[in-house]
Amino acid sequence: MLPIPAEELNGSGTLGPYWTFYRAVASEQLSRWLPQSPSTILDLSRGQGRWSAQAARAGHRVVEMIDFRKALDGQSPLRDADRIRRVRADDLRFLPDCSVDAVLAEDRAMSLELMAESVMSDIARVLRPGGRALVCVDSLVLGMAILAEQNFWAHLRQTGEVMLVPWPDGSITRCFSSAQLRDLLAEAGLKVEWVRPRTVLSPSTVDHVLASDSRALNWLVRTELEAHPDDDDTVGIHLVASAIKA
Repeated sequence: MLPIPAEELNGSGTLGPYWTFYRAVASEQLSRWLPQSPSTILDLSRGQGRWSAQAARAGHRVVEMIDFRKALDGQSPLRDADRIRRVRADDLRFLPDCSVDAVLAEDRAMSLELMAESVMSDIARVLRPGGRALVCVDSLVLGMAILAEQNFWAHLRQTGEVMLVPWPDGSITRCFSSAQLRDLLAEAGLKVEWVRPRTVLSPSTVDHVLASDSRALNWLVRTELEAHPDDDDTVGIHLVASAIKA
């Protein structure tokens, strides 16, 4: 799969069919991952309530953490508000040890935390034994593509180290190989269940199939989720991992 240009990553470029497919894969993946019984879930994602709403619709109680630096203006009113509690904070000190059943760190949340080790340790602290975390990060494939676009060729030789990638908008994200993501989770005391690219089907393949038959979206999603490219960080702009606290 060829890296997606940086200007497409916010979903506003020309890859509309691919992003429709991507969001459908992420939603179905979360549905399959969520606990089967009603649980307390901490949402550290950046989906402006999207992940929390899906978990709440599935019958879970959700604590959605909002960065104190970010305004809530423009966010849609909460549905299932009786199941979702928004907390404005910049760390997890407001939560006691072993207080949640699951943690969502979707939508590249850990890549935006340059000190991801500290955040992951806190995630492990608040998880109950047997609790699970779902983590999404930017991949090295994406990081190298963005560096190449900006002609930062010297940085491309540093893939064995922490890769901090400057974006054209001035932000910085941290990109991971599958081994680095496994290490991040294991060093926090979590047992890794699996690591995989979010998608392995290329934008061109998705666009071709959906252009031929718009009803093929569900088939494409099933095909994606039935693939098992564990630890394959040579494809995909994002990596997703599931880990459990023993």
